[in-house]
Amino acid sequence: MDDTSAPAASLSASADKATLKAVQAQLMERFGQGRDVRLLVREWADAVDDVLRQAWATLGLGEAEELALIAVGGYGRAELHPQSDVDVLVLHRQPQLDEILQAGVSAFITHLWDLGLDVGSSVRSLDDCVRLAREDITIATNLMESRTLVGSDALRREMQRITGPEHLWPGKAFFIAKRDEQVARHAKHNNTEYNLEPDLKNAPGGLRDIQTIGWVAKRHFGADTLRGLIAHGFLTEAEFEELDACQCVLWRIRFALNQVSGRNETRILFDYQRRIAELFGYSDSAGNRGVEQLMQDYYRAAMRISMLNEMLLQYFDEAILRADEPVQIVPLNSRFQLRNGAMDVTRDDVFKRTPSALLEIFVLLGDLPDVYNVRASTIRLIMQHAHLIDDRFRGDIRNKSLFMELLRCRTALFASLRRMKRYGVLGRYIPAFGAIIGKMQYDLFHIYTVDAHTLLVLKNMRRFRYEGVEERFPVVAEVARKLPKIELLYLAGLFHDIAKGRGGDHSELGAVDAREFCLAHGLGRWDASLVAWLTLNHLIMSVTAQKKDVSDPDVINEFAQKVGDVVHLDYLYALTVADICATNPNLWNSWRASLLRQLYTQTKRALRRGLVNPIAKQEWIAETRASSLELLESRGVHQADAERIWDRLGDDYFLRESAKDIAWHTAAILRHPAGSGPLVLVRENHSEQYEGATQLFVYTHDMPNLFAATVAALDQLQLTVMDARIITSNDGYSLDSYIVLDENGERIVDRQRIAYLGEELSQALANPDRFPDIVQRRLPRQLKHFDVRTDVRLSNDLTSQRTILEITTLDRPGLLARIGRIFMAHGVNVQNARIATLGERAEDIFFLTNSQQQPFSDPIKCEALCEDLRTQLDEKFTIKWA
Repeated sequence: MDDTSAPAASLSASADKATLKAVQAQLMERFGQGRDVRLLVREWADAVDDVLRQAWATLGLGEAEELALIAVGGYGRAELHPQSDVDVLVLHRQPQLDEILQAGVSAFITHLWDLGLDVGSSVRSLDDCVRLAREDITIATNLMESRTLVGSDALRREMQRITGPEHLWPGKAFFIAKRDEQVARHAKHNNTEYNLEPDLKNAPGGLRDIQTIGWVAKRHFGADTLRGLIAHGFLTEAEFEELDACQCVLWRIRFALNQVSGRNETRILFDYQRRIAELFGYSDSAGNRGVEQLMQDYYRAAMRISMLNEMLLQYFDEAILRADEPVQIVPLNSRFQLRNGAMDVTRDDVFKRTPSALLEIFVLLGDLPDVYNVRASTIRLIMQHAHLIDDRFRGDIRNKSLFMELLRCRTALFASLRRMKRYGVLGRYIPAFGAIIGKMQYDLFHIYTVDAHTLLVLKNMRRFRYEGVEERFPVVAEVARKLPKIELLYLAGLFHDIAKGRGGDHSELGAVDAREFCLAHGLGRWDASLVAWLTLNHLIMSVTAQKKDVSDPDVINEFAQKVGDVVHLDYLYALTVADICATNPNLWNSWRASLLRQLYTQTKRALRRGLVNPIAKQEWIAETRASSLELLESRGVHQADAERIWDRLGDDYFLRESAKDIAWHTAAILRHPAGSGPLVLVRENHSEQYEGATQLFVYTHDMPNLFAATVAALDQLQLTVMDARIITSNDGYSLDSYIVLDENGERIVDRQRIAYLGEELSQALANPDRFPDIVQRRLPRQLKHFDVRTDVRLSNDLTSQRTILEITTLDRPGLLARIGRIFMAHGVNVQNARIATLGERAEDIFFLTNSQQQPFSDPIKCEALCEDLRTQLDEKFTIKWA
């Protein structure tokens, strides 16, 4: 290469850029017309090849001997999506390039960046490749997948030889490293295919799982393609076609993802899901949104990839790591045996000869706590014979008995059901379950697909009976262990959401399915009715605890009437806790636990009294006052002093507050000097009623803006209000209790912070007319993709003489403060509030009165309040998006 051919040669980035842009536009058009994505991916790689070769030649680099431009990684496989990384290696034999070649290579790489390509480039000698590949298995893997674009292909072949398994990373070491790499990668994605915004490249069931199989196959067995594994006996033709079809599903989504995002993106973010669904022609139906159909197709493909990846890596483990191990066989029966500790069939035609063995194997696993693995060959046989599960199979009494035996097994129920789902057995045995596999719900509340959530519910139910769970689930653990027939609880968990996506009420439809299934499986009518009742009513306990005042005897009596007896209550409580914990890990906190525990305890008390002898309010009040006086007298407070304060309060105070809290309030009020400003008390809760949260108590002169000022101040302090109870005394004082959690959803235990909160709130309420600004923290990116229009419902509760206002709206910082200001503008008094955040939605309930402490009666004023709430809360310009 002479001086005249150095980087002075002109390159037209604009011309090459225009060429690539035109090709990309053609590919996108053909993609929209339904062209095979495999061809489009290859065509884009070919187009990039042409541009790179032309640039290489223009710079005169092609004249240099012992220099090669090599595509590596995904580009080396010619699997290149628009916007994806273009990884190239400039390979040379000599230790260093001369200055002219260095300048030429530098100009070449600069040109690639000028084209707008996302370039990953390296310039290495053969010795460099060996050194770096030895240090980093990722580099060794990239070099395996290479093809020469320009220059000496012999140089590339030499590079592959000296970095190959004979010299570096031999088969066993490579397999172990890649397996461990996959384990670590999966852990970063919560070890599930079912993330709300999955990474289709790196998450379980993603493209990287397919590539991992290919890398091991190539390194150890010399198979250049996945199809090559057929000849080696690791894949069948049908399995290869399934793997290829699943890869195409992910490739199509990735192709569209790069198109709509305009960048190299592998995460199927909420930002893009709807647009991709529209691009693919999915449309909303009665039970399924288009975006949910798109994601169900993705999740099902990912699950199949994950399953085939698991099976193949297990085959590789046996062939690579354990090939020389002596075989130890432990017979179990005529159909199954343990082979080196893994479950195995005794002969390949076991499932064909005895289809019931498709269920029997999982029953055996449930009775063998030390057996964790199923041999890869047996997994394949299960999947190949799952089609034998038909109506005749489901009607066979032997199979029905085996399924019920599985539900009663000693161990591994969740693991067995999860395997049954993955191997294609569970969805065939219960077709309604098969319909919900991979079904997602497009919100931030349900973070798992319906099938994954259902199995997690059963996992939680199982955990309740294990040792060591009492600390987190003290009451429900005891309840679950005493249930007379635990399999009835499991069946309720299995069917509670099974009808989602069909249209109609999933609880009602699921109850019908549950009853039919139970009766068909030999359960008595009472047992079948219990499971159906639990399926139908699986939401009523959580709704009651979160949306009603569980300290109100009328609420308890009404709920007790719905439940009917302690047996139904026990099963319902265990199902409710398991369901909430399996919906969203952030949903279960100590506050929600305490609400459910209180509802359970009070309802159980009411049921034991008898439904014909409900708890009377006056009896409740008398018990509370007596208990409070006993506590106060032990602290040296005279009864007359306490009753002087209590006489100014109505019955509601003694219904809503516990005896411990009344004693706490009363003693503090008696100590508080008159005219010294508001009394603010803050403490970590010791009351069973508010266990798991922090309690704030405010005693001050009542005023119209007190609630608004208080919640605005609490919001400034980054506290989340879970419950508010407002009592106004006869002489114009307000006694307000707020239950709050910190920004992480936990109670506040730090004494310094508790003291600080009390001081800050006291100062804010000393001048309640000086409102702090409503918090303007940015919202998470995900929220802007949910169009939660504000829904306001108003009704009067004539029994309690209060108006009930239900607000469903988009959650955001400062929401409660904004609502408080609207209330103030309309002269609304807040008597009670229940605050719930469910994913992207806030579902808040307020118990209100007018200025005369009466429920609202003027329809014009009611509509004005509702319209103001809808209008102001839906003003999107007030929201700052992250």
